[in-house]
Formats: sequence, structure tokens, C-alpha cells
Amino acid sequence: MKIEHLAFQVAEPAAMADWYVAHLGFCIKRAGDEPVAVRFLADSAGSVMLELYFNADYPVPDYWAIDPVALHLALYCRDIPATTARLQLAGAKLIRGPEVVRDDAFAMLRDPWGLPLQLVQRGQPMIDV
Repeated sequence: MKIEHLAFQVAEPAAMADWYVAHLGFCIKRAGDEPVAVRFLADSAGSVMLELYFNADYPVPDYWAIDPVALHLALYCRDIPATTARLQLAGAKLIRGPEVVRDDAFAMLRDPWGLPLQLVQRGQPMIDV
């Protein structure tokens, strides 16, 4: 098996997708607004996608209230300090870091909709980057 996508119910899929494209290097692979608003975003390698959708029949989770330890989207990053600063200027909120823990560099932020984003650079990469 291979992961195709991970889905998030969000209030503004189009705006959130645009932010991910502009600031995280994702690209929109599929978009639609009927029967629900949805955007499928591929990462820069094109190997994993996120589905951002809004279905009015279900509640949108309060991502601001979810502890990042319980849920976060981890993104490989080559320059965590510079990317952290750039994302903050684009509306992300810094939660913690940048910091190094056991040879791994991290920063934890929230996107403008509250979804926790972890920037990570491993001392020993666990995936091909």
C-alpha cells in the first residue's frame, strides 16, 4: 500500500489551498465545488496529496483547540529558520522553535486556519528528500 492522500474537513478549502500553493510549494491536482467544495493538493515531490474539503453536513474540527502533539502535518524543510520567518509573515502562528532535538531540527506553527504544521529536517533522513 502507498498513501495517496490525507483528508481534512476545513471551512475554506479554496483559500486554504491557495495559501498552501503560495507558501508551501504544493500544487492543486483536482478542484471542485459540487457536491462539496474540495481541493486535492500534491506535495512538491508529487508523492502525497492532501484533500481539503468542506461538507456542510459535518462539523469542521476546531484545529486551534487540537494539541499539535495529537495532530500535525509534518513537512520536510531545508531551512527551518528562514521558512518559519517567511510563513509567519504569511499569517502562520509560531507555536515552538526552531529548535534541535537529538540531531533533528523542528519548528511547530499553525497555518492561518489553525492546522498545526511541523517543519522538520532530520539528522538522519527517514524518507527520500
